[in-house]
Amino acid sequence: MNVQTRTINMSVLAAGTGPCVLLCHGFPETKHAWRHQIEAFARAGYRVVAPDMRGYGHTDAPQRSDQYTVFHAVGDLVALLDALGEKQAVVVGQDWGATIAWQAALLRPDRFHAVIALGVPMMNQPPVPPSQIFPQTEDALFYALYFQQPDVPEAEFSRDVRLTLRKLIFAASGEAGPRKPSDGTPNPFGMVTRSTGLLASLPTPAKLPGWLSDVDFEHLVGAFETSGFTGGLNYYRNLDRNWELQQAYAGRAVEVPALFMIGERDTGLSIPGMDQIIAAMPNLVSDLRGSHVLHEAGHWLQQERSTEVSELIARFLGEL
Repeated sequence: MNVQTRTINMSVLAAGTGPCVLLCHGFPETKHAWRHQIEAFARAGYRVVAPDMRGYGHTDAPQRSDQYTVFHAVGDLVALLDALGEKQAVVVGQDWGATIAWQAALLRPDRFHAVIALGVPMMNQPPVPPSQIFPQTEDALFYALYFQQPDVPEAEFSRDVRLTLRKLIFAASGEAGPRKPSDGTPNPFGMVTRSTGLLASLPTPAKLPGWLSDVDFEHLVGAFETSGFTGGLNYYRNLDRNWELQQAYAGRAVEVPALFMIGERDTGLSIPGMDQIIAAMPNLVSDLRGSHVLHEAGHWLQQERSTEVSELIARFLGEL
């Protein structure tokens, strides 16, 4: 259904009645990524709401790239709760949705009284803008820098949307195999060769991962053939702007109850220092009630390990 909020018109999947649980997807996904959790938690007595985030699917996609900061995204969530008549929600996010969920809990603990993050831990503000930290050479640059280039990643990804998504999803999944910096496993969220782009180095899988049906994959393809990739990429184009705006509350900790989980084969764990960032999270999240590494799972956690993820979330919700 569509929900007109005071910020944008949002396309949402919603089911159930009871305490509100708000599910935020990442890149490149849509609200459909939460299909398993929507069904499970509606049956368990919750009102579950999963929107297409700003710029994705059938939700509005503002034209200006500077309208995709985390502050815009958190504002959309607050406005969505208001439009739905909900005073509070538990906010759950994966990938970029996790980043937004952390910021929602940090900025508005009165509206988001607990937070669950998949794949992306709460992190300290770096001393300089992120673009000054990401690695680059004459031949290659970090994927987040590649995504910030105007039109370049859109041109590559849009040539064959089906192939783009097939490659990205498989390469970041647990089925791509163990992921260590030294094993040579292609990482879609690593370094990108300037001359050939991101997709050339990724394998073309003979079949989809076992957890993703043909029907669900075609649903994803159709969504990006409709929306394009610009909306999702614009979140990356605001990394430095987010850093500037977040100085207003630098050093503030998330104080609401929190849960974190990540796949053992998540591409993010190959980033140097990520283990230490996860271990240090209690310094930034004062009521962290669990930090779980899911065996052999990759980046698409709520789909790859839908039952295990739902059980961990259910246990956490039950203890609130």
